[in-house]
Order: sequence, then structure tokens, then C-alpha cells
Amino acid sequence: MEKLSVVIITYNEERNIGRCLDSVQSVADEIVVLDSLSTDRTKEICLQRGVRFFEQPFQGYIEQANKALDLATYDYVLCLDADETLTKDLETSILKEKQDFKYPGYIMNRYSNYCGKFIRFGTWYPDRKMRLFDRRKARWTGVNPHSGVKFISDEKGKWIKGDIIHYSYNTIEEHTRQNERFSTISAQSYFKLGKRSSWFKMTINPAWAFIRCYLVRLGFLDGYYGFVIAKKVAHLTFLKYRKLYTLQKQKR
Repeated sequence: MEKLSVVIITYNEERNIGRCLDSVQSVADEIVVLDSLSTDRTKEICLQRGVRFFEQPFQGYIEQANKALDLATYDYVLCLDADETLTKDLETSILKEKQDFKYPGYIMNRYSNYCGKFIRFGTWYPDRKMRLFDRRKARWTGVNPHSGVKFISDEKGKWIKGDIIHYSYNTIEEHTRQNERFSTISAQSYFKLGKRSSWFKMTINPAWAFIRCYLVRLGFLDGYYGFVIAKKVAHLTFLKYRKLYTLQKQKR
């Protein structure tokens, strides 16, 4: 059986990290945690479970994730967020692939729990992610705070059965606060890349985000929370372009 490093980046995750670490014990040959100088019990909980624990100031989501890859001992890595766990089906699939990794990357669905309800439709499921891969052949890329794993060269991954369970937000208010934070980071990242906003983007893009999530991807089948999520997706889109527009005006 081949070796696998589980890699996690954290900041003040005492509420989630223990559950995450416990879910990967059967698949991990080592667990690497890169922490952004947490002020809660995150470090204590990690050390109690024998992980390889590292700390550095937060550099950005993508930068932090790639640094964590470099700290791993083994070439194949499973990357998780602290608020994620593995289902038994995914655990079984990973153990099967560990017998002999034949692909440079493996794709799996992410299944989100929102305010206590699992979300089955909209743009949140199936939220396919490549999280198990050969770190020599793939890296984290994208625009902060949104990131994804991409192959360095022309490679293909394999979809495997099972879900990552994502415990996203406990309250709608928590989601609203995260939208404010993420939209600020997105606007700053876009501005540095030379991207521009406009009244068109501030109106049409949020409207399309809502329609796609709620109607095209059947988010309405998730009931009340399906509507809330679609509304928050549109709100995040609006905030991102409004804040980018403000940065443009300040530069002028």
C-alpha cells in the first residue's frame, strides 16, 4: 500500500479540527497541519492527536495551501479544510486507491451542511473537487480567497465514490459575515490583477448568480435554505464587484 499525507490549513478551528482529524485516521500515514497563528485551542487539539504541526503568519489561502503541500513527507496528498470530514464511502474509495495510485489526481463530491441541513441541489452539490493528488504534478491556483487544484501539465484525474462532508455555516449571520470578508479579499485580488467592475457587472452578474443557483441548478428543491443560499451567492457577487468599483474610484 502506498503512503498518503493528509494536509490541512487552519486558523482558530477548535470547533472543527478534532472532528476532521478523527475522520482521516484510517487513510493517513501522516497528518500535516499548517496553522496561521491561532489564538484558540487549535494547536493543543492537533498535538493531542499526534499531527505534524507547523505555524506561520497567514500569506493568503492559495499561498498557505501550497506551503502546506511542501511540508508533506509523501508525494500523494489529501487536502481538507478543518470544517470537512470523510464519509465512510469516500474512506473506502481512498483506501482502495492507496493499494496502487494509478492516477495523478482523484476527484470527489463535496456535500455541504448548512445551518443543520444537508444541501442536495443548487451550485453546492455535487460540488466536485480534486483533493487527492500527486503534489509533484498539481498545485493550488486561482484568485484568493477562491482556489482549486490544477495539474501543472496535461493530466487527467479520476472521480471516486464518496463525499467530503462540509460543515459550512451554523447560522445565516455567520454566512453574511463571511461574505463581507471574502468579497473584500476577492475585490483586492481582482484589482491587483487589473480586472475592472462596472454598473453592468454589479447588476447582471448577481442576478445571473441567483438564477443559476436557484432555478437552473434546482436550488429551490432545498426549500427555505436553498433560497437563502442562492440569495447569499448573489449577494457575494454584488459585494465583490461593488468593492472593486470602489477601489477603481479611489485610484482615480
